[in-house]
Amino acid sequence: MEERYSYVSSQSDSDIKLYDPAVQKPVLRCSICTGEQVAGFKDLHTGKFLDIMLIRGEKDLQDFKEQYGITEDIVKEF
Repeated sequence: MEERYSYVSSQSDSDIKLYDPAVQKPVLRCSICTGEQVAGFKDLHTGKFLDIMLIRGEKDLQDFKEQYGITEDIVKEF
């Protein structure tokens, strides 16, 4: 079976972050009431959202994208 995982390797193996772009897509879940934003991954088959980190600003978003090797824009869902 072919592996399709996207990952970023940094200084130690514990810093490697994996997700499967064939099964998951990166999403920013945004609250319309509070404006809170949470970055995570949405399962393309079930629609289940896996929250990864709270986004408090542009630096947090860039850190999330770098940790997972995401280069494209992340979709916002409300």
